Parts: sequence; C-alpha cells; structure tokens
Amino acid sequence: QVQLVESGGGLVQAGGSLRLSCLASGGIVSTYAMGWFRQAPGKEREFVAGISWSGVSTDYADSVKGRFIFSRDRTENTVDLQMSNLQVEDTAVYYCAAARKWYSTIYYDHREYDAWGQGTQVTVSS
Repeated sequence: QVQLVESGGGLVQAGGSLRLSCLASGGIVSTYAMGWFRQAPGKEREFVAGISWSGVSTDYADSVKGRFIFSRDRTENTVDLQMSNLQVEDTAVYYCAAARKWYSTIYYDHREYDAWGQGTQVTVSS
C-alpha cells in the first residue's frame, strides 16, 4: 500500500502563493490516479485537482481553475500543487490521495481513493 506525506502548507496573505508537495513511498505515483482534496471546518471534503494514472488527463475544481496547477514528478515520485492568487476561501486542510484503478481517468469522488496523506493546513488571511 502506498504511503503519502504532504508538505508545504502554511499561512499566506490573500493574493499570495504556496506550493504543496506529496511524497509517495511503497508505490509509484505514475501507476495511481492521484488527487488533491481539501476540507474546511464544518464542510465536506471536496475535490481540488486530479490526474489520471496515465498522466494524459488533469482537471480542476471550477473554484481553482486558472490559479492552481497540478504536476507529477516521476523521478522524485511526488505530485505537487502550485497554488497562486490564494483567497480566504481556499483556507482548508489539503490532502493528497491515491487510487489504484484499472481505468485511466480522473476520479472526483473521495470515496474512490485508497490511500491518503495526513493533510497539511493552508490558511489564507485577508
């Protein structure tokens, strides 16, 4: 079973940028559908960005399109989320997730994912 560890969260002012990184061990990220999710207090976990295991497809939640970029590094066995123009409403705990699937597509439902990181807090101040 792949293990995931996120890093890179923190406190930033609105309009600022952060880069989250997710390091995988016990598995190769290019063989998993990968996703970033977030959960704010009192809210459900929501999809932020995802990539198919083939790497052909990526997609983003409408709320982050044009501001966030999801990338995968096969050499480092990591997936990263570059976040720009952060807004107060982006404040949440961000989770990296992996899904071992036969069909190469993006999985938007958090219940499709088999492995999760511990989460990293992102706080955006106004």
